[in-house]
Amino acid sequence: MAFAFPPEARLRRPREFEAVLSGGVRLHEKLLTLALRDNALAGARMGFAISARAVPRAVDRNRIKRQARDSFRRNRGSLPARDLVILARSGAAAAPSAELRETLERLWQKLRAR
Repeated sequence: MAFAFPPEARLRRPREFEAVLSGGVRLHEKLLTLALRDNALAGARMGFAISARAVPRAVDRNRIKRQARDSFRRNRGSLPARDLVILARSGAAAAPSAELRETLERLWQKLRAR
C-alpha cells in the first residue's frame, strides 16, 4: 500500500470543515482534538484547523500538520470512512514530535473503537 495523501483524502472546502466541526463528535487528548463525522465516501478524509491562538508560531503549526499527515497516511487504510479535522490544543506547540505521534496513535485507536 502506498502511503500517499491524495486530494480525495483531504477536506478542502469550507462547508466540509463546517459540517465536521458543527455536527460531529470530538475525541480529546491532552495535545490534540479530533473532530469526526461519518461520510458517504469510500475512505477517511482529513483536514486541519490549527489556530494561531493555540499555536502562535507558524513553524510549530506546520510541524504539527506534518506529523499528523504522516500518521494519517500510515493509518488511513485501517480507519473507518469518516471526515476528520485535527485541532491543536495550547500545549501542542511545546510538545516533542514523539509525543505528538503517540497522541495521534491514541486518537486513531479511539476512532477505530467507535
